[in-house]
Amino acid sequence: MARLAVINVVGLSPRLLDSGRMPRLAKLAATGQLRSIRPTFPAVTCTAQSAYLTGQRPREHGIVANGWHDRDLGEHQFWKQSNRMVQGQKIWHSLREMKPAATVAQLFWWFNMHADVDWSITPRPLYPADGRKVFDIHTQPMNLREELKAALGPFPFPQFWGPAAGRGSSDWIAASARFIEEKHSPTLNLIYLPHLDYVLQKFGPNLDDPRVTKELAIADKIAGSLAEFLQQRGVEVVVLSEYGITPVSKPVHLNRVLRCEGWLSIKDELGRETLDQGGSAAFAIADHQIAHIYVRNPELRPKVKAVLAATPGVEKVLDADDIRAAGLDHSRSGDLLAVAAPDAWFTYYYWEDDARAPDFARTVDIHRKPGYDPVELFLDPTIAAPKLKIIWKLLKKKLGFRILMDVIPLDATLVRGSHGRVPEAKQDWPVFIAAKSNASPTHELAATDISAELLARLR
Repeated sequence: MARLAVINVVGLSPRLLDSGRMPRLAKLAATGQLRSIRPTFPAVTCTAQSAYLTGQRPREHGIVANGWHDRDLGEHQFWKQSNRMVQGQKIWHSLREMKPAATVAQLFWWFNMHADVDWSITPRPLYPADGRKVFDIHTQPMNLREELKAALGPFPFPQFWGPAAGRGSSDWIAASARFIEEKHSPTLNLIYLPHLDYVLQKFGPNLDDPRVTKELAIADKIAGSLAEFLQQRGVEVVVLSEYGITPVSKPVHLNRVLRCEGWLSIKDELGRETLDQGGSAAFAIADHQIAHIYVRNPELRPKVKAVLAATPGVEKVLDADDIRAAGLDHSRSGDLLAVAAPDAWFTYYYWEDDARAPDFARTVDIHRKPGYDPVELFLDPTIAAPKLKIIWKLLKKKLGFRILMDVIPLDATLVRGSHGRVPEAKQDWPVFIAAKSNASPTHELAATDISAELLARLR
């Protein structure tokens, strides 16, 4: 039976492949096949992966961004993990219809929990009732969790996201892919290698920056050596990415604009401010370079659109007809959708005085924040000896004290790379690299073509 491994190298683009810093992946592309992928819209992780695994647009699979506002709950839902959030038939359903004996592993792709695959691994902290957060993973079957930790050590969660994010997470995931291959030899193995994404968001895709070129070489080594290992075991390899990252210099605070118009409902919580989404007339759920705008009264929508469209750093604002044309007409979508200018991105910030920012704003907290926050990749430069501060807080935590790991800055200008809009240059689009060529290398793929393309290699 044919077997296939799909290695998702986040942020990889033709521009980076051509840099000379990624020789292994460049050789794979040169000897096999390199094709561009027209990015899904929005070009963000959860939407792209859902398109790849279902062959559908957001109106069908329902993943309109990495997060959205739930109108029934009156609150946002960001980075949820249940695979049942993704509607429609997934690639493994189609594979099993074609080959009932086929097996599937899904390693760190999102919406991984309770997916009806044979083996899955995903990051999942433990939250004891005493308020602690314990880093861990969730696996299917459940005993796989302890097998992996015994073989590989604990998953390096701080290197998966936050100021310490780096290669350790990708190294561990690559090792888990080897573990699954050696022990189970799945028919289809979906592998997610995230760490290149971090440096590109922090510093931008700047090929003159040694911090960036160093990480390109590391990503190439991790992905390239994993591809070679799999090929030696008779597995066909595809390397792809979800989006390319482009330079940005302008953070845009949409919720502050809406607040100035009197449309936000703000709650005072012990001297700090939180966003009352259900009570707001209009608010934004920001996600990189797009933002879903939820407007309670339909009659207010034209005015909200006009205000946002006139905001510097906003390229356009889509209304209901535009959203339908973009394939985003799903109940989870906003009533309007803002798209950033090429060099801009959207923050979730809604407070006007940093002293009134919620306590979670200065922490790594991907679920509590009503929007994506790439500033979580940085340590606050105003903190003297930040590593000593972190060690002291961790020591207090070990001694049983409650702590607030408030080491994240509120300076959105630190971010230098983003994604979400469709880049103007194809050099910044995601890539599809196949070790075996079965079509014209110049043929462009749509994000919704990926599922069928992968299944064709498993026939």
